[in-house]
Amino acid sequence: MKNHFIIATFISISLSISIGQCTFSPSNTWAVLVDTSRFWFNYRHVGNVLSIYHSIKRLGMPDSHIILMIADEMACNARNPRPATIFDNAAEKTNLYGDTVEVDYGGYEVTVENFIRLLTGRHVPGTAPSKRLLTDDQSNILIYITGHGGDGFVKFQDNEEVSSQELADAFEQMWQKRRYREILFIVDSCQAYSMALPVYSPNILALGSSRVGEDSLSHHVDPKLGVYVADRYSYYLLQFLEKVGPTSRHTLADFLGVCPYHECLSHVTAKLDLYNRDPAQVSVLEFFGSRRSVEILDDAANFTAAPDVSAAADAAYASASTASHPVYLAYKPLFPF
Repeated sequence: MKNHFIIATFISISLSISIGQCTFSPSNTWAVLVDTSRFWFNYRHVGNVLSIYHSIKRLGMPDSHIILMIADEMACNARNPRPATIFDNAAEKTNLYGDTVEVDYGGYEVTVENFIRLLTGRHVPGTAPSKRLLTDDQSNILIYITGHGGDGFVKFQDNEEVSSQELADAFEQMWQKRRYREILFIVDSCQAYSMALPVYSPNILALGSSRVGEDSLSHHVDPKLGVYVADRYSYYLLQFLEKVGPTSRHTLADFLGVCPYHECLSHVTAKLDLYNRDPAQVSVLEFFGSRRSVEILDDAANFTAAPDVSAAADAAYASASTASHPVYLAYKPLFPF
């Protein structure tokens, strides 16, 4: 056909029921969870990232809003005496590696280049939607990185590094391209706070599990595996998140108190100068979950029939058959649904 016919339907829906009116405001919360380490002795980094992954899913964040990057397949490592399992606790009560885990970048896909492309949206042609961070200027993004680091860098795959300045510039690209509203940036590594220092873009709360010059330490060994299964900061962060529920009143101020020195044996440090809200007034669910607010009003039921749009559609189609340009039909019902 020479002419093209396109119908764009834009629907605005409100809901009235006999017990009241419910107003839903779907959250626009996303997460990028990155384990940067290979090799069996770095088992704990996979445990760290999967612990956070399961916590935010429990709090309502769907897999479609989570980008999970795991640098090595610990569950299938030949040294693993419990094949197809990952644990973050020596008690081995919960297998973190199961049918519900969706890994978006695995193995050698976890590179500095792919990480920066993910943040900035500058993907190579043909990149699958599941490997893209499809955010906008109303999105809150949790970015969590666990691995080995030093002053001003985090190692990827034990053979390359992302620098703090590279990451700061990527955040600025995200801001200029309207890819976020707010970012909560967490690094659990040695000298982790050095990754926050160069950040200069607005609305970012950055946190490191250790100061510049400090190590970030492991928590405990699983003797059956022969390796550490969790880092101290991530271990206590998980304990905090396990107390959070869909209706919890926990705030970012509570989150900032996670893992004091007597637990972490390092100084967890936050960069707050770029964040323009009071952490005590911000729910942790704005970054670690998916909150939907519901307002109940005492109103009577008010249901009306939908207008018949078939005639309007037929008229638009008839017009399109003689037009030399696309015709758009916008329909906005004004009835309670």
